[in-house]
Amino acid sequence: MTNTAYGSPSLYWFIPSGGDGRILGQPTRPPHFSYLSQVAQAADVLGFDGVLLPTGGTSEDTIVVASALSSLTRQLRFLVALRPSLISPVLAARLTASVDRVTGGRVNLNIVSGSSPQELEGVSLSPTERYELTGEWLGVFRALLRGESVTHEGKHLHLSESRSPLPPVQRPYPPIFFGGSSDAALKVAAEHIDVYLSWGERPADVAEKFKRLREEAHKQGRRVRFGLRAHIIVRPTEEEAWAAADDLIADVSDEQIAQAHQAFLASASEGQRRQSALNGGTRESLKIGQNLWAGVGLLRGGAGTAFVGSPENVAAALREYQEIGVETFVLSGYPHLEEAYRVAELLFPVLGRTSPVFTARDGHPVTHTSTPTLNAERVPEKVGRFQSI
Repeated sequence: MTNTAYGSPSLYWFIPSGGDGRILGQPTRPPHFSYLSQVAQAADVLGFDGVLLPTGGTSEDTIVVASALSSLTRQLRFLVALRPSLISPVLAARLTASVDRVTGGRVNLNIVSGSSPQELEGVSLSPTERYELTGEWLGVFRALLRGESVTHEGKHLHLSESRSPLPPVQRPYPPIFFGGSSDAALKVAAEHIDVYLSWGERPADVAEKFKRLREEAHKQGRRVRFGLRAHIIVRPTEEEAWAAADDLIADVSDEQIAQAHQAFLASASEGQRRQSALNGGTRESLKIGQNLWAGVGLLRGGAGTAFVGSPENVAAALREYQEIGVETFVLSGYPHLEEAYRVAELLFPVLGRTSPVFTARDGHPVTHTSTPTLNAERVPEKVGRFQSI
């Protein structure tokens, strides 16, 4: 049964530019541009609203990949990362304007403060200082994209009559996304960003974060929209979906899980701490909601939960988050090419959403039972690590 009481949310998919595969932690498809193009073009023709490009580690640069993929797609938006600790706001403004112009106004911005020394590339900042820099940086960055001449003397940034000469297509600037669970992160979000992107947690915990952010944004005279980043395993039946979830981690050893859990516990990220607490570093109690599973977070940093179930039950789970304010879901599944087709075929109709690929000329959904033939290369395992977005 289709329930459109909440309307169809905005749905984004994921470009696996750090590698892809069928087993968690064992990417067997390298991030060759030919493969990333397949995923992007599939998301485009299937009717996803946009894609997230991960940053850090072995991932390709998000702006470069988005620029290249834009010429191969028609309507797809690209959520690209900017890292305040690694790039000046002046250069970031110029790159943003350029990529927005090249893509015809199809860019969203994902501001990533970073959490580890490796991510910060040698920049020594405490968690509090990271968000101080991010807030200061965003204030300058937004002013530059509005076309202002900026002179700024702050704790972290010093500029004199700086400008970004070319405007972006989207005015005053592309939508700014941002995530972070600490008080310092929420303060930055309330003052500067358009869409707050939370990793998947239980609805009550997400609602509590949203409430705090709404209150903080109200003090600033602003309104923030909300999104959720999670994985998805949808199959025709509940039994098939949960079996697929088990298969995703079947070849993961207890030693791998223990090593990853210790690394995640050492992270300075409050969001990572909350994700790791959901699985406890063990595969014993991974079902943390009726259709919410914490198994991805056993080995993957960043977003570690997945919606698992039949189309009807996954749609009901998504609507729980819509009720607390989520307007955009950024989803992913392994492997990303096949799972994009499954989500469009199985879940879109239940959400009241149509996919051009699975819609007949009379407007009725087309039922398919198999995924398309793929030409992804097979290579040795462990060519890279899945990235933490």
